[in-house]
Amino acid sequence: MDAQVAVIGTGSIGSMTLWQLARAGVSAIGFEQFGIAHDRAAAGGESRIFRTAYLEGPEYVPLLRRAHELWRELEAESGRALLTLNGGLMIGDRDSEAMRNVQASIDDFGLRHEVLDHTAMASRYPQHAIDPDEIAILDLDAGVLRPEFAVAAATYRARELAAAIRPHEQVTAIEPAADSVLIRTDRGAYAVEQAVVTTGPWTARFAPALASHIRPRRLVMTWYQAEDPELWRSEACPIFIRDNEDAHIFGIPTLDGGSVKVAPHSDDDGYLADADELDRNVEVDLVEPVNAAVARYLPGLIPEPVRVSAYMDAYTSDGHGVVGRAPGAENVWLLGAFSGHGFKMATAFGQVASDLVRHGTTDLPIGHLDPARFGG
Repeated sequence: MDAQVAVIGTGSIGSMTLWQLARAGVSAIGFEQFGIAHDRAAAGGESRIFRTAYLEGPEYVPLLRRAHELWRELEAESGRALLTLNGGLMIGDRDSEAMRNVQASIDDFGLRHEVLDHTAMASRYPQHAIDPDEIAILDLDAGVLRPEFAVAAATYRARELAAAIRPHEQVTAIEPAADSVLIRTDRGAYAVEQAVVTTGPWTARFAPALASHIRPRRLVMTWYQAEDPELWRSEACPIFIRDNEDAHIFGIPTLDGGSVKVAPHSDDDGYLADADELDRNVEVDLVEPVNAAVARYLPGLIPEPVRVSAYMDAYTSDGHGVVGRAPGAENVWLLGAFSGHGFKMATAFGQVASDLVRHGTTDLPIGHLDPARFGG
């Protein structure tokens, strides 16, 4: 055997899986078709939101809490600052489903928070234009992650702990047998006991039984110039998500001292037939809805982007990731298609993958992510 475990894809989830396996003393080899910490898929774009009061449902809160602990452990082991907690504003109509989900997360787990009405928001956070019927919930345990740095930190730490890393080597086939898995690449073949597939936008390629439920999607991100950069620094501006009938956007305070990242929080556009078809050129009309939202709700930003980039992730038909055994393979594990909200929990999913490889189960709650829910 070349290793106990092969990790296919060392991006957002794969890098954390390698780190956790190496920490546990499991011999592992990671394959990456691009370079370490590349920006072509789900980890690209300079920044990601971390939040605990969760719009997508309270079942994620235990995963988020464990992820927070592990982000701090990765920072300590790597010597890199990766997570800045500066709070997070969830802004929307008081009675909307999204805001009810946030409140449910808070109520179920006693999360630290504040509720701010129109008047309080105008006083404390003048960066936002707030309608009278809107509220903001301030998640005190939210903030900003640095995704490329995080992937690099986990990958290099895994290598320090004896994991093997093979960048620029593309896996072409995964062939499970009764007691082994053969990994074929464009450079050779490798025999391992188990495999973990963490291929992001390429998830469906390695899980064809789920292909009708998993699609790659191009994600467009935009940055806007601040008229007064001091108002948009992390000390003064929490991360934010705005979810109402007119706007579905998220934003991250300036990391470069002048530009603020504001991008769609959700949309139905950008699906690709194949992840290899990503076009990183962005048409002007695609950013017009975000420009309009910036002009309407973020009056301190010039509503014309100074930077536009395109990345990818895989999305499922129900908007939740797939975590568990790959259909038809007892010794292949699948963690992917997190539908645009997996990076913040990447460290926790790395632990989940390590648990599944070593024990076949995990104490972290992943039942709602079981691939079997799609009948594959």
